[in-house]
Order: sequence, then structure tokens, then C-alpha cells
Amino acid sequence: MYRYRQLIHFFVFIILVGLTFDLGTTPVANIKETPEIMEAVKTEDVLYKEIEAKAREFEEAPQNAYIDRVWKKTPGRNGLQVNIEKSYDKMKDKGEFDKSLLVFDQVTPEKNLEELPASPIYRGHPEKQMVAFLINVSWGEEYVPEILSVLKDNNVKATFFIEGKWAKNNAELVKMIHEQGHVIGNHAYNHPDMSRMTNQQILDQIVQTNDIIKAIIGKSPKWFAPPSGSFNEHVVQVSHELNMQTILWTVDTIDWKNPSVSVMINRVNTKIHPGATVLMHPTEATERGLDSLIKAIKAKDLKINTIEKLIESQR
Repeated sequence: MYRYRQLIHFFVFIILVGLTFDLGTTPVANIKETPEIMEAVKTEDVLYKEIEAKAREFEEAPQNAYIDRVWKKTPGRNGLQVNIEKSYDKMKDKGEFDKSLLVFDQVTPEKNLEELPASPIYRGHPEKQMVAFLINVSWGEEYVPEILSVLKDNNVKATFFIEGKWAKNNAELVKMIHEQGHVIGNHAYNHPDMSRMTNQQILDQIVQTNDIIKAIIGKSPKWFAPPSGSFNEHVVQVSHELNMQTILWTVDTIDWKNPSVSVMINRVNTKIHPGATVLMHPTEATERGLDSLIKAIKAKDLKINTIEKLIESQR
């Protein structure tokens, strides 16, 4: 089959040369395989045409970000489009179609999260094979260094939502978290019940914390986690007007109850899912169980990354 295709290539090439070659003025020795000729030969190849014909079977349309009735603001997902040229280059030596050698380009959705109205985010796209650790910090500084060490050993990046008052008293730990490549979010100033506050009080809690964190790491947080998950529409709207996303969770370690490692891992394992956000705190239970928890999640073929990576439309 492949030898037959080679002969076809040769004859097509000879015909194209005959059409473009002037025997009266150009010596035979100067015949060159110009890019135009080679491109024409390639696009006439049976294999190239087969890839073109089958490409649509393997393509997926991009999915726009949307607001779910239950899970609220939900990220979109990139589509997949077959790259004909690169797929052909990978298959031509084999000489036959092989779907495992298809090369895809990602196609971005038309609507992303930033274009949606104010609404909280609970999860990533439900088909994304990734989860995010959300570590809310307003106490437990004695456990932070070891938690950072475990994350580093496992090559995992997390998102730390830090209380403003705590940040002011633990600036060196905030710097350490930032320098190790983790994302830092806003957890209000002094852990209030924000659902009971006025708009001005909500604004003060978020802005004051942003200012403290920016003074420590040089950048202002883009993510806000209301303390204890207590919020209302006013909280989400104020956050939205500050160009911040309000983040909640889908899986809770309940580590503040100091469960055993096995109980905590079982609780997460029974609820973990693609796109999950896993809530935890700097507690003794998390310090003891984090390594095992990471390994259990990775064993399910789920990656662990920051909230930024989780809600990207990138596959």
C-alpha cells in the first residue's frame, strides 16, 4: 500500500513539473521541488484526504461558561479541532490513518467567566480532570510550614485564602506561601459573618485585606472566599465590582474537627469528582493526612492545581 502511494506521489510530481517547466529556457538539472509543488503533492495524497475526511468525527465544539441552577458560575471548556498538517506529518511515515496519531488544536469558547454576571463559583468544569485545594487561613500558623513542605514534595500548587488580620501578624508565612508558587486569595479581615453586614462593611473587609496582602507580596488577590462560606447576593456583588471572583467549595475535609487520616481521606474519596474544590485549613489533621490525601486523589487520575488553573477553559 505504501509503495503504491509513493508511485502516485512520483507521477503527480512529474505531471506538476511538466506543467511548470519550460524546456526551452531551463536546464533539467535546475528542476527543484518548490514548496508549492510539495504542497500540491501532499494535498493530493490519499492519506491527507483521509485525515481531512475523518477529522470531523474526532472534533469537539467548545463549551461556553454558564450559570448553573445549582452550581452557579461554571467555567467553559475548550473545544478540539484536528490539525490536518501536523496529523499528516505524524502519520506519513506509517502510510496509513491512525487516530492515536491525530494532533489537536484547542478552540476557545465564545463566552468566558468574566463575561457572566455576579455569581459564586463552586467548581471547575465538570469534565475537567483536575481538582483544587482551597486552604482557608485565619489560624493554625504552626502547621503552615509542614503543609507547604508536603505540597512541595508532591509538586502540588494550592490556593490559600488568607485573613487580613492573620496576614498582618504572619507576613513571613504569607511571603513563604507566595514564593513557593501558590495562589493567595482574600478571606476577609477578621472572619466575620459577611451575610449580616452592610455593603460598606463588606467592602471594607475585602479592601482592607487586599491592601495588606498587596503590601506583603506586591499584588492584590483576585479571589475571595467568604469566612465559613457565609454570604448573600450583596457579598457576591461587592466582590464582583472589585473584579474578584467569589469562591466556595464542593468537597469539605471537615479537618477542623480533627478527624483521623483514614476518616478524612475516606470523606474526600467518596465525594471527589472532576472539577472539585476541596476545602481545608492549616490543622493537625491536614498536616498529618495531606500526603496520603494527595496520593489518593492522584490515584484517581485527577490533577491537583490552583483555582486559577481549575477554572481556565484550557483542557
